[in-house]
Amino acid sequence: MKFTNGYWLLREGVEAHFPAQALERQQEGNELAVYAPDAPVRSRGDTLNRALLTLRYSSPMKHIIKVKITHFEGTIPRNPQFELNTDPAFAPNINLGPAEAVLSTGDLSVHIPEGTPWNVVFRGGGKILTKSEAKAAGYIRFQSETYIKEELSLGVGEYVYGLGERFGPLIKNGQTLDIWNADAGTASEQAYKNIPFYLTNQGYGVFVNSSGKVSFEIGSEKNSRVQFCVSGESLEYYIIYGPEPKKILERYTALTGRPPILPDWTFGLWLSTSFTTAYDEKTVMSFIDGMADRGIPLSVFHFDCFWMKGFHWCDFTWDEATFPDPAGMLARIKAKGLKICLWINPYIAQRSPLFREGAQKGYFLKKQDGSVWQTDMWQAGMAIVDFTNPEAAEWFTQHLNRLVDMGVEGFKTDFGERIPEDAVYHNAGNPGGYHNFYTYLYNKTVFEFLERKKGPGKACLFARSATAGGQKFPVHWGGDCESTFEAMAETLRGGLSLGLSGFGFWSHDIGGFEGNPNPGLFKRWLAFGLLSSHSRLHGSYSYRVPWNIDEESVEVCRFFTRLKANILPYLLESAQEAHEQGLPVLRAMFLEFPDDPVCPFLDRQYMLGPSYLVAPVFSPEGNVEYYLPPGEWTHVIDGRTQTGGTWIRETCGFLTLPFWKRESNEKKD
Repeated sequence: MKFTNGYWLLREGVEAHFPAQALERQQEGNELAVYAPDAPVRSRGDTLNRALLTLRYSSPMKHIIKVKITHFEGTIPRNPQFELNTDPAFAPNINLGPAEAVLSTGDLSVHIPEGTPWNVVFRGGGKILTKSEAKAAGYIRFQSETYIKEELSLGVGEYVYGLGERFGPLIKNGQTLDIWNADAGTASEQAYKNIPFYLTNQGYGVFVNSSGKVSFEIGSEKNSRVQFCVSGESLEYYIIYGPEPKKILERYTALTGRPPILPDWTFGLWLSTSFTTAYDEKTVMSFIDGMADRGIPLSVFHFDCFWMKGFHWCDFTWDEATFPDPAGMLARIKAKGLKICLWINPYIAQRSPLFREGAQKGYFLKKQDGSVWQTDMWQAGMAIVDFTNPEAAEWFTQHLNRLVDMGVEGFKTDFGERIPEDAVYHNAGNPGGYHNFYTYLYNKTVFEFLERKKGPGKACLFARSATAGGQKFPVHWGGDCESTFEAMAETLRGGLSLGLSGFGFWSHDIGGFEGNPNPGLFKRWLAFGLLSSHSRLHGSYSYRVPWNIDEESVEVCRFFTRLKANILPYLLESAQEAHEQGLPVLRAMFLEFPDDPVCPFLDRQYMLGPSYLVAPVFSPEGNVEYYLPPGEWTHVIDGRTQTGGTWIRETCGFLTLPFWKRESNEKKD
C-alpha cells in the first residue's frame, strides 16, 4: 500500500508518525527495548501529545533477529498465529553502549544509535545487510484504518525473490504485491500461495509474521526500499541471515517448518480423469490399461470432482449411477499396482446430505446473525467448513476415513482461497486474519489425518492454496494455467518463486489446465513436467492421456517417464535435502549458483536438485537458449560433454531438451 505522493508528500488523508529518535534503550529480559517518540524530545513539554512507538528486538535462534514495532500495546491480537519453532530460552547478546545499542545473535546483529536521526542498521558477517532509516518504520492513520509499516533499504544491484508462488517476473523489484490468497489462475499478480517471506542476493531474508494481509512495495514506492505494512497496532518481522541463499532458506524453514519425507510412489507419474470430462470405471480402466499397453509406467490414478454427483460437492460419496461398485473398482485398480487419489474441497454444497448435519452442529462459518455463511459461487448454496472448530475438523476427517478404508491413498485438497472476510468463526478469530490462514488449517487437518492413519512418511496431499508453513503439508501444484507456451513459462516462474519461499515440492498440470494443448505444446510440457519433483497429467475439458493428443506424444511420455524413473534415487536424495534443510527440489539457478553474475536473472531454466540442469523448450520450433554455469557438464540424454560458463542456442526434437549433469567435484554445498 502506498502512503506517499512522490518523494516529498504524503497521500491526501494520511497521518504518519515516524520514530525520530531512540529516546530510551534498555534490556528487558532477552529483549532490547527501544522507546521512540515521533519527534525529538528536547524538553519536558516535548513528551506531551505525541505518539510513542515501542520497538522490541530479540532472537528466536542463532542468526535470526525478531523485530516488533507497536503503537498501542493494549490491543488484543485476534489474528491466528503461525506455528513457529522458537527457543524461548535462547539468549542473544545485548550491549547497551553509550553511542549505540547492539543485539547480536550468531553472525547477525542490529545496531540502534542513540539520539537522532533514526537509523537502525542490520549487519551480517561484518557488513551492512539492510537498514531502517528515517521515516522507514511508522504508525499510519488512513481512511479510518491504522497501519504499522516498515521500510528496509535495498542496495545497488540488490534483487528480491520469493513471496510465494508468483507467476510474474522472478525478480520482484518494482512490483506491488499483496499477501492475499486468491483463486485467480496463473496470469496475474494474484496468487494461490502467498508467503510473507522474501530473500535477496545480499545475504538475508525477511519474514513478516502476520497471517493477515501484508502489502509489499518492492522498490515500487521508494526505489531503494522494500516497504511492508499490516493493518492494526503492531508489526512483527524477522531478519534471517545466510549469507548464502541456501542458508537463508535453511534457517527460514527451521523457523516455519520443513516438509516431511514423502512416499516413493508420489514421484512417479500421476494420471487424472480431468475435470469436466465424462468418465466411469470403463473409461478409467481404459486409461490405466492403455498406459500399461504402451509401456508408460503409471504410479497414481486421480479421480477429479465428478467422482461425486454434481451439486453434491462434497458429500464424500461416490456417484452410484457412474460407479456402482467403488470398493471393487478401487481394489481392481490397486491390483494393477497403482495408488489412488481423490479430489476434495472444504465446501459442503446445500444439496449434500451433510449440509443439514453440519449446519445443525455448528460446523460451518457463520454470518453475524448466526446463520450459515453461504454462496452459489462454485457449488450451489455451499457452506465452508470451520476448521477452528475441533469437532468440525474431526467430522470432516471421519468422512475421509471411510474413503481411506476403501483403498484411497491420498487427497487433492483443492480450493481454500475464496474465504470470506465477514464470516464468524467458532473461535471468534478475526476473519481477515483467517482468509490466508484458512488453507493452513485445511491442509493440516487432512495431512495429519493421513499421517495418523498411514504412519509417518506415508502421507501425501495434492494442494493448491498455501500460506507460510504450508510446506509441511506437501505436495502443492501450480493451479489453473492455460494451454499455451506463455502459460508454461508462467508456471515455471511460479514454481521457482515458491521454491524460494520455503516449499520443497511442487507440481503443475502437464499441458496446461484451461484449453486443449496442441501436440507441440503438450510434448514440450511433458518433458518439463516429468523433470519436476512431481508429475501429473491433468486438464479441464479433455482427457490428458497422451494418445488423445497424438501418437508421438505416447513416445515422448514413455521416454520421459522412464527417464524420471531412472533418476529416482537421485530425486529421493534431493527430497531428503528438502526434509532436512528446507531446500526445494526444483531450484532457481540463483539458489545453486549465487556467485555467478548471470544466474540471478534466469527464469526459463532451473536446477533439479543440486546437480541436474533443465531448460524447458518454450517455442513451437524447438528453439531454446540457456546458460550453462562454469564447470564440466555431461548431457544426460545424448552423452555429450561441455565446459560451462557459456550461453548455448540449439534446436531440440521432442525426445530431448537441455538436461545436463555437472561433475560431482563441481557440486556445491
